[in-house]
Amino acid sequence: MLFEVWAPDADEVGLRLAGEPRAMERDPARSGWWKAEAPASDGDRYGFVPDGGGSGSGGGSDGRVLPDPRSRRQPDGPDGESAVVDHSLFEWRSDWSGRGLPGAVLYELHIGTYTEEGTFDAAAARLGHLAELGVTHVSLMPVCPFPGTHGWGYEGVSLWAVHEPYGGPDGLKRFVDTAHGLGLAVLLDVVHNHLGPSGNHLPAFGPYFTETHHTPWGAAVNLDAPGSDEVRAFLLGSALGWLRDYRLDGLRLDAVHALADGRALTFLEELSTAADALAAELGRPLPLIAESDLCDPRTTTPRESGGIGLHAQWNDDFHHALHTALTGESQGYYADFAQAPLAAVAKTVTSAFFHNGTYSSFRGRTHGRPVDIARTPAHRFVGYAQTHDQIGNRALGDRLSATLSPGRLACAAALVLTGPFTPMLFMGEEWGARTPWQFFTDHTDPELAEAVRNGRRREFAAHGWAADDIPDPQDPATRDRSCLDWTEPSREPHARLHAWYRELIALRRALPDLSDPDLASVRTAHDERARWLAYRRGDLRIAVNLGEKPAVIPLGGGRHRGGGDRVVAAWEPVAAPGADGLLRLPPESCVVLADG
Repeated sequence: MLFEVWAPDADEVGLRLAGEPRAMERDPARSGWWKAEAPASDGDRYGFVPDGGGSGSGGGSDGRVLPDPRSRRQPDGPDGESAVVDHSLFEWRSDWSGRGLPGAVLYELHIGTYTEEGTFDAAAARLGHLAELGVTHVSLMPVCPFPGTHGWGYEGVSLWAVHEPYGGPDGLKRFVDTAHGLGLAVLLDVVHNHLGPSGNHLPAFGPYFTETHHTPWGAAVNLDAPGSDEVRAFLLGSALGWLRDYRLDGLRLDAVHALADGRALTFLEELSTAADALAAELGRPLPLIAESDLCDPRTTTPRESGGIGLHAQWNDDFHHALHTALTGESQGYYADFAQAPLAAVAKTVTSAFFHNGTYSSFRGRTHGRPVDIARTPAHRFVGYAQTHDQIGNRALGDRLSATLSPGRLACAAALVLTGPFTPMLFMGEEWGARTPWQFFTDHTDPELAEAVRNGRRREFAAHGWAADDIPDPQDPATRDRSCLDWTEPSREPHARLHAWYRELIALRRALPDLSDPDLASVRTAHDERARWLAYRRGDLRIAVNLGEKPAVIPLGGGRHRGGGDRVVAAWEPVAAPGADGLLRLPPESCVVLADG
């Protein structure tokens, strides 16, 4: 077996395999690379000892055996030795040809809290629930190794490996194989903009980070400074490995706006090009979905049209408008949407972005760029009422279900699942889960643990929260509270809401108008004071009443004749509009109407 590692500033590099030291030699064909041939099998432990080096290498490892930067498995966590993984040994059962984004319904899932067990196998046993719900794509939060057992996953290291407490590489493969057998595609959230503060050994090998740029996490991942060609290759290899070796169906790219990259050919363009080439090779779609707060349509504009070429992006503007309309909150970034929240919702469902060159009071400047709605398909934008960020970054990790009535939750579901965007749900949302989803960590470094605990308290103290009210991220009870309660879906009021989500998803699949990608064809009307909003999609009209009083909504007659509407789905019993074209909608309720 060939062992190789990039350590450009090392004077020498040693290999430790099964406890035995072995010499490595420079690779004459690749600058900065070291290699050694040695017999090894799946599961054998190994590591590297990079000694010497200059400023770029961080001074080497001081004789310590460090994990392989491209480690496929870390059985003892990020600080332990690596283990050989032979991907060919896994026996895949499902014959899978993939699923694209058009017509998709996404479901964001965190392995560590989807079940109390917090493992791939336990989560896989619950995938039938999602298939029955009508979901098409499961979007996993990050699964790279991080210190301890429980965490969100955004402080991961070892970007080619799988968190061992979840089940390691074979656990992820079993999860994906089970999902595919149920007709579910699986996406994975990957983090390229930073690594966790603990267990990151990359600086001992080479210039993986650069002081040329600074980010909220410190020195930036090196995408454009000297040595960045190999760093890009490291990240590209990791991304493509998830898609090839684990048969994943696409990637969600965390916070791409935080990638500091000044090169003419950006890393994201390289990644989208490579993913498209792999998709052509494998014969199945491999979408890349960006998280970006730039409100920039170039993120998903095809490369041949001058864009970056990613396939979709999260639309926080739609979330913020919807959240403000549902809750009345106006703090922080919600302030931009709070003046006329229903108008903000209406703008997003017709224009994608609320901030499309408009002034943002939160940022103190204009923000965003208009979307060409005549040429940009709506499925390139992911719409949602809740995500891990929008729940977990709240002081108490409270979901919408903690404060909203079942009727308003039903309205939120209607706006997400009948809207023009690719809809996404956050786990448990479909039954109005009452469990919070809080920020939790399991740092093994006591100083880091205390810093995270105090930092969280300081952050929310600035917003008026008492320190004792903020859940301790390091307390195991914080994670335990965040696990879904699987007894809820069969109990009221959860069962009714679950049935409503299932009905709406079935409608989305059955009625082509609900997956029509034409943003320019969406027509809206709203009344801020009466708290109702309605929009047309083809032969369908969707109306929601967020107010506490009945609403009279002037829809006009059916397309072909006055009073020709029929009720397709409704949260509360409601009559179709009569000849006068007036819809009388009960409080905190919603309806889907069809012409004719």
